Amino acid sequence: MSANTPNTAAETRRFLRPASEVMRLARMGSSHPTRLSFLRVLLRRMAQQDWQIDRPVWDVDAKGVGIGVYRVRNAERTYSLVAFAHDLPPELRSDRVIATAWDATFTLFDGDPTPEDIARLSANVPYQEAGRISPKELTLARANRSVRLFEHVVTTLSQGRQPDPAEIQAVGYLMRTTAVYGSGKFGASDREDIATRPELAAPFQVEMLTVWLIRAFTIDIVEHIAAAKGGDTAVKLDRATRRSLGVGNSTGLGMAPFIVRHPVLLNNWMVAREEALARVRAQPSATPQAVSDLGTALEAAVTNAEVWHSEHPVQVRKLHDLRRDLTVLAEALATWDWTGAAPWDALWTWGENTLTHEGQEALVSLMLEPHGALIDDLAETMGADEAASFRINGAMPVAELRHVLETDYAWALKIDFTTPENIARFWYVSEEKLEPRLGERATEDGATLEQPLCIARLMSELHATVLGFDAAQPVAALMLAHPEHRYAVRRAQVAQHHPYAEVQDNLIAADMLPIDLLRCKLAFFGASQFDPRSDRWVRINLFAGAPFPDEIKMEASV
Repeated sequence: MSANTPNTAAETRRFLRPASEVMRLARMGSSHPTRLSFLRVLLRRMAQQDWQIDRPVWDVDAKGVGIGVYRVRNAERTYSLVAFAHDLPPELRSDRVIATAWDATFTLFDGDPTPEDIARLSANVPYQEAGRISPKELTLARANRSVRLFEHVVTTLSQGRQPDPAEIQAVGYLMRTTAVYGSGKFGASDREDIATRPELAAPFQVEMLTVWLIRAFTIDIVEHIAAAKGGDTAVKLDRATRRSLGVGNSTGLGMAPFIVRHPVLLNNWMVAREEALARVRAQPSATPQAVSDLGTALEAAVTNAEVWHSEHPVQVRKLHDLRRDLTVLAEALATWDWTGAAPWDALWTWGENTLTHEGQEALVSLMLEPHGALIDDLAETMGADEAASFRINGAMPVAELRHVLETDYAWALKIDFTTPENIARFWYVSEEKLEPRLGERATEDGATLEQPLCIARLMSELHATVLGFDAAQPVAALMLAHPEHRYAVRRAQVAQHHPYAEVQDNLIAADMLPIDLLRCKLAFFGASQFDPRSDRWVRINLFAGAPFPDEIKMEASV
């Protein structure tokens, strides 16, 4: 607990929202990034610790083909993004994970690469899965141009003009990543080998560092091509336009199972956010600076909502709710009485009673924003040693397991899995596309390959077995008799000590929206401007508005 926390942990705990409220898909699918999001954690650390960033290698021709190296140095270590820019024919450009060619490919190198390292990477990184990297590499990534905006920016800069603001606003990025792999993929370093490094202890820090440096590359490559095309006439992007651009990403069902398969990690993310909100609500008063910072954050949220567009019916409705809620919030804050007791809790209670889920979750983000000194320490608690959490306690009495199921999984036991609408879908991995997929049970083959992602049904089946088993026996005896329930027993024992570990909804129901799972995870990354393209994949923007390497020292409180 931070020294700035005004109340004891026990007093703060009473302000925590229950898992039964926050772990429902309708609310998870309205998540907003906060100052605890992983990209914000990275940016603060770089600024506060005065990391040094430069570009020691830039060997790129007039067509924009070549190699660049972006080097990041802290007091102890160096990390280098090695970027390969390619001349990709339009007919080969695809955002599918099974694509075989890209506009740019990348790896984050652990250290300062030698010419021999770069030669080795040149023979492998451009081929992505078809190549191989080593434990000296921490990530493997690729990106494609947003062709319309990329060409527009090249053309205008080469002619000495700034790009059309409407074009910039409509897209928001020059390139979008189609994959950023880490954690041992294709020969890269295992997560456990680097997790003890303080700068990488928070989740997804190497992935966020990779994307942040890719963002710098996208600006450098577009300005380089424009300069080659326009010569002395060419200009660089003005600072405001450059700052508004992020890195796009297209994310589909492949990401959705992650938060189901990592219950302890999900719990720790949620606990950190909910503890942060509770700390803010528990404050007995509000400082003038915090009130002012809240107003600044609200202005930024209003601006973001104005430029955030989508054509998907679900998101169109949510954007309508968000814009309306932000207007209502602004009107309320104009006359808000900050002198009363516990004014932050009063504000939250008002929001719960007044705003939609979309507005409420935006209010979470806004209320956290002015309180870095109070809550930023929670970022250090968001990782997880999941191996230690997944050992089955065979000595637990079956009676205790039944109690866990009937309390922690009461939500799951209420679902009737004998009705077609509650078992309408099944999760599987496509052999052809190598991607997670959702099948329609009534019309598609493949249910025999179903992945165990519907935790609610697994717990319902386990409960039915437990009801007919000797309650005085240990769980070990249950496992010997019914080994098919081993995974469910493990999950139940994890949830016993991790209240936010489970998505408390039916993940194979006919009306389930996978984009709700995606948005929850991506908000923790720090993504903004979620734009669903269907109920199963979404486009986002990362690092829009964030500092660039030459600006990072000015952002110590970002």
